[in-house]
Amino acid sequence: MPPPARPLEPRSARASRLNTVNASTALLTDRYELTMLQATLRDGTAQRRSVFELFARRLPEGRRYGVVAGVGRLLDALAEFRFGQVELDWLREAGVVDEDTIQWLADYRFSGTIWGYPDGELYFPQSPVLIVEGTFAESVILETVFLSILNHDSAIASAATRMITAAGNRPCIEMGSRRTHEGSAVAAARSAYIAGFAATSNLEAGRTYGIPTTGTSAHSFTLLHDTERDAFEAQVRALGPGTTLLVDTYDIPEAIRTAVEVAGPELGGVRLDSGDLVALAGEVRRQLDDLGATSTRITVTSDLDEYAIAALAAAPVDGYGVGTALVTGSGAPTSGFVYKLVSREGTGGEMVPVAKKSKDKVSVGGRKSALRRRDAAGTAQAEVIGIDLTPVHDGDDRTLLVELVRDGSRVHHETLDDARERLRTSLAELPATSRQLQAGEPAIDTVYEERT
Repeated sequence: MPPPARPLEPRSARASRLNTVNASTALLTDRYELTMLQATLRDGTAQRRSVFELFARRLPEGRRYGVVAGVGRLLDALAEFRFGQVELDWLREAGVVDEDTIQWLADYRFSGTIWGYPDGELYFPQSPVLIVEGTFAESVILETVFLSILNHDSAIASAATRMITAAGNRPCIEMGSRRTHEGSAVAAARSAYIAGFAATSNLEAGRTYGIPTTGTSAHSFTLLHDTERDAFEAQVRALGPGTTLLVDTYDIPEAIRTAVEVAGPELGGVRLDSGDLVALAGEVRRQLDDLGATSTRITVTSDLDEYAIAALAAAPVDGYGVGTALVTGSGAPTSGFVYKLVSREGTGGEMVPVAKKSKDKVSVGGRKSALRRRDAAGTAQAEVIGIDLTPVHDGDDRTLLVELVRDGSRVHHETLDDARERLRTSLAELPATSRQLQAGEPAIDTVYEERT
């Protein structure tokens, strides 16, 4: 006999337990961050002033640009980066670090300054997407959580932007929740919305970020009913004739006839999830028009990516639902960001540039600043990075870094609509050919300026 089922905890108890477990972001990190901390606390270098920078050495193969996303989430995570008693007890029991380090962590609060490219900004190879200034100890332990958030969210936003570009004026819906980790699904919906997606299927993303949500039914709903007509009638009774009916469970032409009979010519939409979508969309449009449902929209799904969307450009399609390719970065699931020490306090109190010189992983020392060089017409020409200086602004250029955190306090507060508008503006600056899907070199060159 199977064991008796355990009753669920009361909802309030479950919520309390989950909130206790998930309140702190401090252990969303790698062990070596804390072992480095322990060693520097012992040798006295922990309090040296330091500058860390987060950047990508290169873009994913063939990509012309990258899109920054996750900055708002990063700042939220920083606010919760606290070592409470639960975290400290675990570190002690697991023997991760010594007691002196645990005591230091108990009082941890980031007190430094962070500058960065805001959500919705474009980035290129070597762009200083994030600059973290503080002591070595307080800055180094943020490495993993910052990289985790920005590598994921920017990869999704970069893929989503390509899809929006391919879609033109047709709306895209994010519907990839079932193809990724549940937490990543919410983050992916946020990134897709920054890129210009109109809505998400994920309710938690709707609750957390205010993103519009949408969805009607799956094939299982049709299969549950004795006939397709029964399923359509049930959905229309529940959701009204403006709903979208899924019409490819059995025979598509028969489903279209039934859908219009049930909902009338004011049927809101139909969805196609299989087959030759280009050919099917044309056939379905003709049939809907012949039946008088001339305003009924056609939405297509079925493993779409930016190339499939581009192939549907001439088809009579009104919108796209995108899942797997979106939440996996459409072939580039990470942005390749790294987090490197580029400057630290010397023995005389001066700041000393430092850089990694190992083969194929060279970094450039010195604290950076950045601007987007533009011509008189507003077209981007180069990513200009100043090394321990601010590049000269010629009047047409645009400064890229904004202050996010000052003396440990968050000073950057933007809406997702702000990020959406920034991305539209940044994309419009690029040379027209660089917005095409074809593989190529970065849209603009990265140029360094340094003291001579």
